[in-house]
Amino acid sequence: MTNIATESEVRVKGKLAKQASYVMNVKTTEEKNDALLKISAQLIEDQNKIIEENKKDLVNGKEKGLPDSTLDRIMLNETRIQAMADAIKELIALEDPVGELLESTTKDNGLLIEKRRVPIGVIGMIYEARPNVTIDAATLSLKTGNAVILRGSSSAKHSNMELVATIHRALAKTNLPLEAVQLIEDTSHETAKELFNLNEYLDVLIPRGGKALIDLVVRESSVPVLETGAGNCHVYVDETANYEMVTKIIINAKTQRPSVCNAMESLLIQRNWFEGNGEKLLNELNTLDIKIIGDESVCSVSPAATLATEEDYATEFLSLTMSVKIVENVMEAIEHINIYGTNHSEAIITEDAIAAQTFLTGVDAAAVYHNASTRFTDGFEYGYGAEIGISTQKLHARGPMGLPALTSTKYFIHGNGQIRG
Repeated sequence: MTNIATESEVRVKGKLAKQASYVMNVKTTEEKNDALLKISAQLIEDQNKIIEENKKDLVNGKEKGLPDSTLDRIMLNETRIQAMADAIKELIALEDPVGELLESTTKDNGLLIEKRRVPIGVIGMIYEARPNVTIDAATLSLKTGNAVILRGSSSAKHSNMELVATIHRALAKTNLPLEAVQLIEDTSHETAKELFNLNEYLDVLIPRGGKALIDLVVRESSVPVLETGAGNCHVYVDETANYEMVTKIIINAKTQRPSVCNAMESLLIQRNWFEGNGEKLLNELNTLDIKIIGDESVCSVSPAATLATEEDYATEFLSLTMSVKIVENVMEAIEHINIYGTNHSEAIITEDAIAAQTFLTGVDAAAVYHNASTRFTDGFEYGYGAEIGISTQKLHARGPMGLPALTSTKYFIHGNGQIRG
């Protein structure tokens, strides 16, 4: 693109997105689904270009010394691009929430008052090292009749630019405006700060990334924020837990993809269970190259473990590192999680139904699990198709945010000449 000052790029693209949002308001489900289908096909057609641009980001990332967990989030290959294209087809198959009738009442004076879902308008996305978010955010926004302004990080700049170019090539073949998907190409801190205060054009700002980014957006944005949280996710092993189930769930929750927000970071173990099974479990985890940071009881039976600090219990490691703490009972586990957790996803492994219900009710989190891995906290797994993020707040939306979370409501009132006396 031509050289445009940071402020003018943000404001010009904000204005274009706002204008596009008015056009999107009147687009039909068929028009939106047709655009999504073309984006899915264009991704496969352009995959070689996308991978080449992604390689530039990976090379730059390695030169800058980015950790392997970050490089894994940035990396795109044919398998991941195919998964993105498939996810769009899943999205097409989902019901369009726009226009859904939520409430209807007819007053004594004959007025018909309907409450329906409508698009939010212009969604701002600010995210880190996750080029897949470019596709997720764009397609979810288009499906719900919204425009979106994307602002990724410098670590995935080339990938994001090529992905948006792919989206625009697809939209050029449809009745949807290209301006409905905008990318802020300047990844400086100044553009982020300008988005925080772009109230004239943005209706909501959604941060997706690490805790530092999310805290910054929540603290400094005057645009309403839909908060997606970091994931210091816990698994609590209760006294009655089955050993085989414990190992299966913990290994999956920690190792299946350690760099994502729904991976387990902290393990809590009831003391009696630990005394009977703890050393065996820790040895098994050590063979998988999992680094254990634990309390004194853990360190006493695992020579490879290092002593945990208060900061460790609050850390989202995003790697093959976990904190391990021994607790006396389910209530102590709940207390620990409510202090150190991030309101994301928490799990209990137990055969005791009362302990399970106590945990599920007492833990303050968007998703709580009994005898299952935290890795299931995901829009696709919940049947929403791609997700815009996982909300850890309690207003508007909570947990994986699919299509309904990207809508607002509007009252439609039908009369035949009524006036208020």
